[in-house]
Parts: sequence; C-alpha cells; structure tokens
Amino acid sequence: MYNYITGIIDSYGPNYISLENNGIGYMVYVPNPYSYKEKEQYKVYIYHHIREEESTLYGFKTESERNLFLKLINVKGVGPKLALPILASNPDAVYDAIERENILYLTKFPKVGDKVAKQIILDLKGKLAQKENDLFANDNLDELTNVLESLGYKKQDIKKILPQVNKGNTVEEQVKEALKLLMR
Repeated sequence: MYNYITGIIDSYGPNYISLENNGIGYMVYVPNPYSYKEKEQYKVYIYHHIREEESTLYGFKTESERNLFLKLINVKGVGPKLALPILASNPDAVYDAIERENILYLTKFPKVGDKVAKQIILDLKGKLAQKENDLFANDNLDELTNVLESLGYKKQDIKKILPQVNKGNTVEEQVKEALKLLMR
C-alpha cells in the first residue's frame, strides 16, 4: 500500500491530477484538482483502491483528509467515487454536518440521498474528531478493532476493553495489551 507520492503536477482534469515521479505519471483522483498548480511539487497522500478489474489511486493534501475519506468509504452505500466530492468541500463542515445530524447539508452532494446521508450520520457520529491528533488516535483504535476482529474476537468484547488500552502506544503495542486484557 502506498502512503504518499511526492512529485510534480504534470496536468490535471475535472477530477484527477497527473503526478510525475521518477519519470512515471500517476493518474490520481483528488477532491479538488484545481487547488494544485501545474509544474509545482506536491506530497500527495494516497489511497490505493483495488477491485476486480480496477486499480485506482485517490490522493489527498493531508493525512487527516485521507482518514476522513477512509471513514466515509467504510459506510454502507458510500464508495470512493461518492466520497470524493464530499471531501471537495470544507472537511470541517462535513465533520460539523455529521455531528449535528445535518442531513440537508450532506444531501447537497451528488448521488447522496436521504438514505445515504442518514447512514453516514449513523455510522460516523461521535467517531470523528476535528483535531488531527484526535483523528489519528481514533484511527489507531479502529485499526486495533479490525486486527482483533480478524483474530476472531467479538465486537462487544473488544468494545469492553478499548477504554483500558493505552492510546499513546503504537498499534502493535496496543494489540499486545488488548490480547492480554481479552484473555482475562
């Protein structure tokens, strides 16, 4: 998986940029391609989306923007092509709309109806933090939860021990700590 690509913007289109790195031009779909300037160097945080017949790169200016994108695509009914226009607006406004249950704001985005907006609010309300440091802490707990679920532990058991896990630790340390708590 790619974390980021640093390169020069060769060109851009309505929903993508062409990012040149070491003689290779990567087509990267971004929320707002016109915020990039041609022939300037950028560090673009990447999400590599792989499907049966498709391998697509999605790019973001900040890690917190990418983290919000990842949370959005985990909502039932929201895929990368639906989440990208949501991020083209102000991410703080998206956080606010979710926390305040503002369905009207969310439905202004293409292909987001009442049902999808309600699902976004249901899945993400209270799980998003506007401060970048809090966002990373939440992501570690999400990653920890995913690891423990993949090991066969039930979600309800995991939720019981999460408050006892040190949020300042790395994910590996958190997994070790959580396993000890789950074995009690």
